[in-house]
Amino acid sequence: MTPTVFWVIAIVVFAIVEGVTVGLASIWFVAGALAALIVSLFISNIWIQAAVFLLVSILSLAAFKPLVERYLTPKDAKRATNLDSIIGREAVVREDICNLENRGQVKIKGLEWSALSETGEDIPAGTVVVVDRIEGVRVYVHPVPVESASTQA
Repeated sequence: MTPTVFWVIAIVVFAIVEGVTVGLASIWFVAGALAALIVSLFISNIWIQAAVFLLVSILSLAAFKPLVERYLTPKDAKRATNLDSIIGREAVVREDICNLENRGQVKIKGLEWSALSETGEDIPAGTVVVVDRIEGVRVYVHPVPVESASTQA
């Protein structure tokens, strides 16, 4: 197989891979293979062709990926979700929280959530807590000092 045929096959393979992926995954390699194909018409040294392939692929990735991401990323992809609004919010413990027994519930904005203590300490029912993070369907909380507790939950 001649280098020219190799680069044509590479272009086709990278183009097919690009066509079946959701994002821009291999378009950079199509550009590199095209440049190597053009070089192969004039220079028969495979190492020079491979170097051109790598150089053009890397340069096209570095030059165009930020632009592509800026213009093709949906504007709402970076928007906070409703779940993000729960983090930092106060809640009331409805069922004692015990990490060792993997149990506990809090009420946040009228909804019941499974809860664990962020610090690992047991938290009794009725305690006001603050949501630190969410993992799956469980919130991790820490108690609010008694003097600053309010009942926003």
